[in-house]
Amino acid sequence: MKKIFLLFASVISFIGARADEGMWIPMLIGKNYEEMQRMGLKLTKEDLYSINHSSMKDAILQFGGGCTAEMISGTGLLLTNHHCGYDAIAGLSTVERNLLDNGFWAHNMQEELPAKGVTALFLQKMVDVTDEVKAVVGNTNGEEYNKKFDEIKKVIETRESQKEKFVANVKEYFNGNQYFLLIYKKYTDVRLVGTPPKNLGKFGGDTDNWVWPRHTSDFSMFRIYAGADNEPKPYAADNVPYKPGKFLPVSIKGVEEGDYAMIFGYPGRTNRYEVSYGVDLAVNTVNPSIVAIRTMRLDIMKRHMDKDKNTYLQLTSLYSRIANYWKYFIGQTEQLKRLNVVDDKKKSEDEFVAWQRANNMDASLMNKFQAAFADYKPYAKHATYYNECYRASALARMAGALKPLYEYLEKNEKPNDDSVKKYTTIAQTARRALAKEYDPGTEKELLAEMTKMYYENVDKSQLPDIYEKVIFNKECCGKKTCKKPTKKGELVCYMGTTYAQYADYVMSHTFVTDSITFNAFLAKPTLAALKNDAAVQYAMSFVTNYTKNYQPKVEAFNYKKAEYAKEYLREMMIQKKDKMFYPDANSTMRVTYGKVKGYNPQDGLHANFYTTLDGLVAKYKPGSEEFDAPVELINLYKAKDFGQYADGVDGKIHTCFVTTNDITGGNSGSPCINANGELIGAAFDGNWEAMSGDIAFDKKYKRTIVCDIRFILFLVDKLGHADNLIKEMDVRK
Repeated sequence: MKKIFLLFASVISFIGARADEGMWIPMLIGKNYEEMQRMGLKLTKEDLYSINHSSMKDAILQFGGGCTAEMISGTGLLLTNHHCGYDAIAGLSTVERNLLDNGFWAHNMQEELPAKGVTALFLQKMVDVTDEVKAVVGNTNGEEYNKKFDEIKKVIETRESQKEKFVANVKEYFNGNQYFLLIYKKYTDVRLVGTPPKNLGKFGGDTDNWVWPRHTSDFSMFRIYAGADNEPKPYAADNVPYKPGKFLPVSIKGVEEGDYAMIFGYPGRTNRYEVSYGVDLAVNTVNPSIVAIRTMRLDIMKRHMDKDKNTYLQLTSLYSRIANYWKYFIGQTEQLKRLNVVDDKKKSEDEFVAWQRANNMDASLMNKFQAAFADYKPYAKHATYYNECYRASALARMAGALKPLYEYLEKNEKPNDDSVKKYTTIAQTARRALAKEYDPGTEKELLAEMTKMYYENVDKSQLPDIYEKVIFNKECCGKKTCKKPTKKGELVCYMGTTYAQYADYVMSHTFVTDSITFNAFLAKPTLAALKNDAAVQYAMSFVTNYTKNYQPKVEAFNYKKAEYAKEYLREMMIQKKDKMFYPDANSTMRVTYGKVKGYNPQDGLHANFYTTLDGLVAKYKPGSEEFDAPVELINLYKAKDFGQYADGVDGKIHTCFVTTNDITGGNSGSPCINANGELIGAAFDGNWEAMSGDIAFDKKYKRTIVCDIRFILFLVDKLGHADNLIKEMDVRK
């Protein structure tokens, strides 16, 4: 075992040749440095990552928990994507002052708006803690491994957080073959500075999403505030702009095909080392289920959002998130099939087994994978429908949060006040968080359709008992002569015959939807009240059925898969010792490098590396939900009032460009940086032809779509008239 790990350690340091593929650990970027230089990089290793002085890493931050942003001034100004700031912008909007639809620009710091709940995490350092973790977890697997890993993880994080001065996080890399401690500084006073109107920030809507060519101005600006000592401090009127250790200078020189391009950021999750059985399951079972559920969910939400502006503002951020990955799963499935990824992985796995046998090794690993997936497959659709369909209902999740209280009261005739308080607090916290997703009209239709979809698509032998006991109860429900039950605490009988009637019944026989009745219940909770609540009964049936009968099967599968995946990657890195490996994305800082480059999406077609404002205007449709644009922008275009932001060659405003960089979700808002360390754009999307990228990187088709910094500054200056923001940046021609 020790020999294998030593070989593993040597493999990760090998310098390979595939420049554009790979999400590399910044602390170890020196291993890639010579190749980066050959591609055009002018910076030193220390410029990229250093713990002794300011470096590129100090200008990059994790924004809002799921995106990336970059510092672009010495006074706390940051740039990220419009869709990363979407939730905060929508939350600051009202029907009377609709910042989301109309845009917003602060012309001085006093006009900036506190973005409640938005956080900014700055990486301070990374430390390899593999030896310390392995000393505790040893060769354990499954539940025992998770328990031991959580124990040592807590020990290290508690030790390194220094009384909450820092945020410490221990992460697995290379499927658990290596571990790093990451230490962050967390700022919570973040304020909205500027955003283009939604019709520019989401120009093209779902039609253009994940598609090139693109003309979207997907950006927003915020500012971080700190205490007088530049340390994190909760929002206060006397806080001052944060002074970053480094901020990125901005180049408006423009880009040419073949230019060096580098992206720092926080990619969320990839699964590049997935086996063929996993890809097959995704293509044929999981992804189609997600798409079908989300299609219905989006249709319902949109109907209600279109009817009422308040509902629109309440649900638009959630709608946007659901829609984004709805189309992602459509594209991923299509491209995994088109690129024959299952067959390619099977071929690689056959070669792996042949190598094992040739080296007198145990060659049973692939058979173990096959058996594990075969055992799990009958429950895969149910697991997907539970997470995507049942949990689509905000009411179901609010009611489901009462399960710990329900079970405690059921087991204790004389409940302890402290225990009751603990469980009521859990329910209260969950309800507050979910209330922003709850719109009565939307919820009623959603609950009906999701209940119907669950019944029609999940194996009948796996369904929760709510269908048999209530919804389809022939002895009572649906009969006009049926009387209300008389037993204490028994649920009032459902009298309807359709899913819509059932949803109406649930919502009219629950205390969960109303904050007053909900709080009154929490003040004096009883088991009888829970059992007599239609929403609680609904949620308890689904949650209990899944957690008791199917979650153990899902967890057992995940344990086995993790164990096999760890072994597979470790041995594959020995098998392919001449190949450079990188760890899957795990929401930690990575760097990827490549070039500005167009591509051929299909035979006979060439996609240029950039788009222009000409293309946006050609798509422009006044009043369109997806292709409208501000009249002021059209007037600027007609007048050719482009200022210093026009391209030096063709005199046009370049809107977006593509590079060969390797990114995924979480990289949204990441800076695209040139060879001199200057900001040239904000990465915001991938292209349709390479939607398989999270599982299988394709060098021929994979592209990152970047909003050109010149387009961004043009809109800030000419449309937003916020030249105050331009002046605080280091803009280089």
